Amino acid sequence: MARRALVVGLGIAGMSAAIGLREAGWSPVVVERAPDRRQGGYFVGLLPDGRRAAVDLGIAEHLHTRNPAGGGTAWELDRRGNRAPGLGFLHQPGRPAAVVRGDIEAALWQGLGQEGRARIEVRFATTPVEISHEDGGVRVLLRDTRTGQEHHEEYDLVVGADGLRSDVRRLVFGPHARYVRDWDAMICAFQLPGQVPGYGDQDSIISARAGRAAWVFGFADRAPTALLTYRTANVPEQFAGDRVERLRSVYSGMDDPVVRYVLDEVERAPEYLFDSVHQVRMPRWSTGRVVLVGDAAWCLNLYSGMGATSALRGGAELGRALRDAPDDVRAALTAWESALRPSIVRHQRVARLKQQMFVPSGRWAEAVRSVVLRLGGAARRRRLARDLVAAPAGSGRAS
Repeated sequence: MARRALVVGLGIAGMSAAIGLREAGWSPVVVERAPDRRQGGYFVGLLPDGRRAAVDLGIAEHLHTRNPAGGGTAWELDRRGNRAPGLGFLHQPGRPAAVVRGDIEAALWQGLGQEGRARIEVRFATTPVEISHEDGGVRVLLRDTRTGQEHHEEYDLVVGADGLRSDVRRLVFGPHARYVRDWDAMICAFQLPGQVPGYGDQDSIISARAGRAAWVFGFADRAPTALLTYRTANVPEQFAGDRVERLRSVYSGMDDPVVRYVLDEVERAPEYLFDSVHQVRMPRWSTGRVVLVGDAAWCLNLYSGMGATSALRGGAELGRALRDAPDDVRAALTAWESALRPSIVRHQRVARLKQQMFVPSGRWAEAVRSVVLRLGGAARRRRLARDLVAAPAGSGRAS
């Protein structure tokens, strides 16, 4: 009889882990606190490790990508609002695949019920309230959030994939404060109804100043998404009062057309994400037969650009490790973490440098960032020109 695993969380990490477990011969059950599957979402750049994991999980054919032709045009705005060619997120090494979070989750959702594979059971409005190790397994008290009813179930493994503020981590490993590191920064992300006036439909735009920045991410076949991100010495204060008014106060004096447009549209947006920025640092991602994956275990945060990639990879490799050590769960978890942790730690460290590219900490950092991007943009334009010249005559090929 297949061993049973409880996967907590129906996001990218949870669905990836569930598919990986099924491929390893396990029988996973996914529980999700929300009453329905979330859709939509904001910009994600999927790096090569994430694309390889999508292939490993068998979902690559379902994954819709939205890259503008040639990586799109990115514009950098100076303090006067003047534009110059710049380097966007999609221009970094590895040629990220442009998607929104919902694109990845839609592909994974199809993977849960993939033709020729057993449909993975999903229960909405369900959350764990107690988790304990008993007799070589894990005993979980589950609550139906609609009715309040509770009941116990037994599993051979519990996978916590329930995000930054993970209930599984809190119940098994201890309070959030032990592992969650504050970054003294805020983000607001949302879907724009259309492109900033005066720019091409697929353009990306960056207006970054000391301590605050506005990003617009262009796609090939949908309206752009916007990101406002800023640094603050008082995170709790940011959640007090009206959030749009808070944003207008923070961006006061940053009076370029992109910032004005984004601030006007967030006020009209039907929904937006407004949250503080954190990382999760843990000495170990598993104990006994409970393991954490994705943001619950290592939250790299938005600045790393690796959150979705690491979530896909973590789920795929968890399945591989359990398949390679079918009779020893703890050995499988140890091997999985040993293989994955060096990469995660490296990306956690690099995220601090990447934060300076998203939102420079001061005027000096702003100036250095501007020089780096100008040099990088010039190098990219020279490379594109060389590629165009090298293309065979009549091939119609241009990078």
